[in-house]
Amino acid sequence: MILTVTAKIKIKPTESQVEALHQTMIAYRQGCNLVSALVFDTSELNQPALHRMSYQTLRSMIGLRSQMAQSVMKTVIAKYKAIRSNGYAWALVRFKKPEYDLVWNRDYSLKAQLFSVNTLQGRIKIPFEAKGMEVYLDGSWTFGTAKLVYKKRKWFLHIPVTKNTEVPELKDIKQVAGIDLGINFIATAYGSDGKTVFYRGRALKRKRVNYKRLRSELQRKQTPSSRRRLKKIGERENRWMTDVNHQVSKALVTRYGANTLFVLEDLTGVRRATEKTKLKDRYVTVSWAFYQLRKMIEYKAPLAGSKAIAVDPKYTSQTCPLCGHISKENREKRKHRFRCRTCGYESNDDRVGAMNLCLKGKEYLLQGAGLAWLDLQGSCQSAHR
Repeated sequence: MILTVTAKIKIKPTESQVEALHQTMIAYRQGCNLVSALVFDTSELNQPALHRMSYQTLRSMIGLRSQMAQSVMKTVIAKYKAIRSNGYAWALVRFKKPEYDLVWNRDYSLKAQLFSVNTLQGRIKIPFEAKGMEVYLDGSWTFGTAKLVYKKRKWFLHIPVTKNTEVPELKDIKQVAGIDLGINFIATAYGSDGKTVFYRGRALKRKRVNYKRLRSELQRKQTPSSRRRLKKIGERENRWMTDVNHQVSKALVTRYGANTLFVLEDLTGVRRATEKTKLKDRYVTVSWAFYQLRKMIEYKAPLAGSKAIAVDPKYTSQTCPLCGHISKENREKRKHRFRCRTCGYESNDDRVGAMNLCLKGKEYLLQGAGLAWLDLQGSCQSAHR
């Protein structure tokens, strides 16, 4: 399995280096807008053809170095190809913010805690914070085209890193963990050993309500300062949510370790569920980054020697994990309780959802590995009442 993640590192340029980076990013943006106008007028997305039309102008008028000019063309081509592949109408792409895409071992390199980068004034070497990067510098990761980012007077480097990881074969899976995602519990995990782990979300829910209230107050003011404040609050909330998701996903993968099949809900259409949710509850119901949390588990699981799959969550909270009876009446959603109308089994509804996901994981393994899975110890049907 080829795994790609984005490594984010903070760099610490001096004042003179900051000036060189700013000038280079502004020139790069000018080059992107020049090539973008050519692509819009000619619909030409072939790089050799664009090279003939724009290379000399990029070098002489804007002052870009040779590799920068090539990177500008690739950046613009990628933007327009994305427009076509996503089915959007053909429109002029404008590059408003300063940016700089860096090709590994041509525009940038990382050695001895120094970030070497190509600028209009030549190469400069900048110290970077190595904490958290050690895992990517062990020689097993391939570095891709990075993006230089300037945000809140700080400089960052976003690098896509790729590694070929070995996902365990189905016959090597030792346990299954069903992961139910929700509001009162961000994640509820049920393992094939019959144990349940809850990652509580009530405090997070209250914090989101506070964010919602604060945003509503600022939106009513409709002043320039309130809009700036609104943007900052949104960014802060996103950073907080991402951090929580990182903690939960890391805790889950660490708890179950290698040779585990993680079974998650495919909540792709969760936002469309707003039509069935009361207006006052919509923000709390659909605002959490469930998809982000799922993706974090999906990429962290292979790094730990495990596998993650996403399945249809339909009826997982309405199905009795003991007798299989399906009914809306089985679940008291407001009280977060489950009681089977047929066999009387009672439990927390999120736990029941995780149990049913665990069962789906076992069915997946049975279909893929045959009867060899039958000797796995632990079963959702043997759960304590």
